[in-house]
Amino acid sequence: MSEAYNYLDHITAYSSCANACEHCASACLSEGNAGHYRCVELCRDCADLCRLTATLMLRNSPYVAVASQLCRIACLACAEECVQHVSEHCQECARTCQVCAEEPLLESA
Repeated sequence: MSEAYNYLDHITAYSSCANACEHCASACLSEGNAGHYRCVELCRDCADLCRLTATLMLRNSPYVAVASQLCRIACLACAEECVQHVSEHCQECARTCQVCAEEPLLESA
């Protein structure tokens, strides 16, 4: 478990991103705006991938590098979509996803 401490900053960023994405998806759904369908879809995928990546880091999994690359792709796509919407929750999600995407990529074990 001590290996996970090497990833603490990454885990924090991924967890924050997952929370922002979940909040954004829920808020978009409650607003009932059909124009936000893609936003909800990307937020949910991004949240799931961020949580998975953080969990793999906690386990010191050999799949961390691949998961973090996929997570970066999802974060960038989510940020690109969310920034197009004026809702504060979308703007916050876009900012959080961008921060997460800028985390240094990890190398394979």
